[in-house]
Amino acid sequence: MSGFDDIIGQEAIKEHLIQAIAQNKTSHAYILQGEKHAGKMFIAKRYAMALQCEAKEGRPCLNCPSCKQILSDNHPDVITITHEKTGIGVNDIRQQLNNDMAILPYKGPKKIYLIPDGEKMTQEAQNALLKTLEEPPAYGVIMILTTSADSLLPTIRSRCVLLSMKAVPKEILKPFLMRGCKVTDYKADICCAFAQGNLGRAMLLAESDSFEKLKDTMLNIVKNLDRMDIATITKIVKEIAGDKKEEKTAEAAEEKGDPRDFLDLLSMWYRDILLYKATRDMDRLIFCDEITYMQKVADRSTYEGIEEILEGLETARVRLNANVSFETVMELLFLTMQENGG
Repeated sequence: MSGFDDIIGQEAIKEHLIQAIAQNKTSHAYILQGEKHAGKMFIAKRYAMALQCEAKEGRPCLNCPSCKQILSDNHPDVITITHEKTGIGVNDIRQQLNNDMAILPYKGPKKIYLIPDGEKMTQEAQNALLKTLEEPPAYGVIMILTTSADSLLPTIRSRCVLLSMKAVPKEILKPFLMRGCKVTDYKADICCAFAQGNLGRAMLLAESDSFEKLKDTMLNIVKNLDRMDIATITKIVKEIAGDKKEEKTAEAAEEKGDPRDFLDLLSMWYRDILLYKATRDMDRLIFCDEITYMQKVADRSTYEGIEEILEGLETARVRLNANVSFETVMELLFLTMQENGG
């Protein structure tokens, strides 16, 4: 098995990279575009391994000293550009890329530069990078990893090969999660629905204790909504998915889920209710293990009520993004849910 076989669900990108090496048409610059956690760095490193691999088979062997060095982030000719949280400045590009590229490779046939968070490059940094892109040395390869190629200058985009990652289909993602992350069929379904084809995010969710607690909390609330007062519900949610900044330790913050994830789980639940009410089709449900309770909610709810709750969830997202207080957002949401038989 070659290292390219580990790239899951991105067949077009994988085939492009394989053919580029086989035909000796490696570009001097690439833009790899995809969502956060989608696996951009994984693909970039696999390509770097293939270009530097001592087995010279056009694919990373994963076993030669060069491949092992890249796996451990210790290869002298594969450089990841680091930067401050605020952005990638002109000095970051000049010092770590432009000046360094003027030096011949130490070990491999190429010098490969990986720029994560490419959308964070300032215009000055991009202009500095452009000078190198205009006259790159034969051994230089630059890979810009970004969530949005549109954030880059048109002059940079025109000098790079653009590779856009696609959502991984559920029929590929679900068995991968069940096999690789050792999760149940039911949990794999939820992770797939939640991640929307983002492989890395699906894996994080499958292995996250905080996400599992968040899901269980959500189900407990919707099942007991009519028997709980709103203040109690809000307190429960805040404890498990409130503001991470309020926590005194990094460990405590890490254990908390994201309130937006909680809202997304609720949206998935009520969309399931709406779908079941309209079709009575159990096979298309995400929360299929909860079908008995779901039937009760579907029978007692109106279409208008469910739509009202879904609109309330969207309003809650907007309010959170506008920094409205967590307690206020949640209290208004749960009031909407109770009023509409949620």
